[in-house]
Amino acid sequence: MAKLKALFLWCWNRVLWFWRIISRPSAYLSLGFLTVGGFICGVLFWGGFNTALEVTNTEKFCISCHEMRDNVYQELTQTVHFSNRSGVRASCPDCHVPHNWTDKIARKMQASKEVWGKIFGTISTREKFLGMRLELAKHEWSRLKANDSLECRNCHSSVAMDFTKQTRRAAEIHGRFLTTGEKTCIDCHKGIAHQLPDMTGIEPGWKDKPELQGKTTSSYHGPEREMRAYLADLPAK
Repeated sequence: MAKLKALFLWCWNRVLWFWRIISRPSAYLSLGFLTVGGFICGVLFWGGFNTALEVTNTEKFCISCHEMRDNVYQELTQTVHFSNRSGVRASCPDCHVPHNWTDKIARKMQASKEVWGKIFGTISTREKFLGMRLELAKHEWSRLKANDSLECRNCHSSVAMDFTKQTRRAAEIHGRFLTTGEKTCIDCHKGIAHQLPDMTGIEPGWKDKPELQGKTTSSYHGPEREMRAYLADLPAK
């Protein structure tokens, strides 16, 4: 009983000591007030930061600049990602901003260069945009290549694909390159939501390595023939 009483007194003394510390006035305000005030300010800052972050992750924000609204957004509206039979629409941030928080912050830091471009009018006219189109596209292709087409995989999964419902060519290419990890989505789907720049000298993602060109495999027959057929199907500009 004596030990229990001693323990209680020790705990009580610790509580009193802590209370004296936080209630002791500093030069003007008590430490307790500063602690509570700091906590409240931290909550307000974090809430405001995340609110601003979400505002910049909306399509409305993305197309508030005429450079985006008059160029790439107009192209997006003509694709299956904008209007389709299922009614599922992919907006600008769905494809250009990662969903998880850490990658999203990293992407926002990268995008700070775009603010610089806006200030100095890097693509302020249609002519400037077209002149920079290949460079801008290469930046985005490289980013998606580096993260294994993360934004594509937020909606699309190779595991969930039913290859029997795809065209023969798509099923063969997916089976050979996608499921094996040899290629990633952006390697072959560069023009999926926007018009392509001049692709002269840029190899298609599904093209075989030089040592394999002209050979057949059990899962994909005649890569050069399929490539020519695909290019023939492309609409003439």
